[in-house]
Amino acid sequence: MMFTQWQDFIPGRWMREIDVRDFIQKNYRPYDGDDSFLCGPSPRTRKLWDKCKELLKQERSRNGVLEVDANTPITINSHPPGYI
Repeated sequence: MMFTQWQDFIPGRWMREIDVRDFIQKNYRPYDGDDSFLCGPSPRTRKLWDKCKELLKQERSRNGVLEVDANTPITINSHPPGYI
């Protein structure tokens, strides 16, 4: 099976079965450029990070975490998206 999204990748076993190692070994190319294509954080990201920094500051001042949920086992989907 050949998807149009795959047309620029080097074919391999990864096309027939889940094989991340094969895909990476065949298609990884080091990036030799610089970071000029990156942009800075958005205002929304800055606002969220400022909130996180304030909460971390509160935790340090109390010598511990602000709140702990000891009843919910942690799994990949135990918390909603964006949970920090």
